[in-house]
Amino acid sequence: MDWIIKIGGSLFPEKAIELCEAIITLNDSLKSPKKIVFICGGGMFANKIRNYNQDIHFSDTANHKSAILCMDIIGTLLADKVKGLESVKSTDMIDLILKQGKLPLLNPSSIIESHDVLEHSWRVTSDSIAMYIADLLKAKLLIATDVDGIYTHDPCQDGAKLIKFISAKKLLNFGETSVDEFLPELLLRYKSNCYVVNGKYPERVISIIEGKSSKYTLIGGI
Repeated sequence: MDWIIKIGGSLFPEKAIELCEAIITLNDSLKSPKKIVFICGGGMFANKIRNYNQDIHFSDTANHKSAILCMDIIGTLLADKVKGLESVKSTDMIDLILKQGKLPLLNPSSIIESHDVLEHSWRVTSDSIAMYIADLLKAKLLIATDVDGIYTHDPCQDGAKLIKFISAKKLLNFGETSVDEFLPELLLRYKSNCYVVNGKYPERVISIIEGKSSKYTLIGGI
């Protein structure tokens, strides 16, 4: 597999649809299409669970499983709106969808529940799950979110600068960023890298896929 593209829930629905359509159009134009698998974040659905948890305090396992099901919900809805995209529940289905000339969108709840290797906490979100799947499929990871990448500090504050490259080891102690807390640990464990890019600009994502320069943050775990 070439790429796992994790589409942040913050991009759903309109920007997520636009991004998927742009990538499918690109892939259809290539003589040798890329093997790309999409995974969605849980978006507002998962955030709602997190908000409920602040008052009701569900178990870590209940939160974990429910938030992952939110990824399935958004993935199912997104695939319904994008021609050439098809949602699947297992890695066994990926090659079949690719052979049909479509791109698969993986709803990960069944895989994560059967393997269950990630900790049950809010430190683990769709970013870490996408990294786990990327390692499973031996693919590169691109995280498309609603900001340009990782900044020196909160981009809403004056003087914040986009970081072009940051090591996963340094990111461990970086505090809250646009990716989840557990991701740098996985990058180090798997000796892998990932891109963080603003999915509101499909051309930036496409540039990375094509190996061209773009505006992003590269997190290095190698």
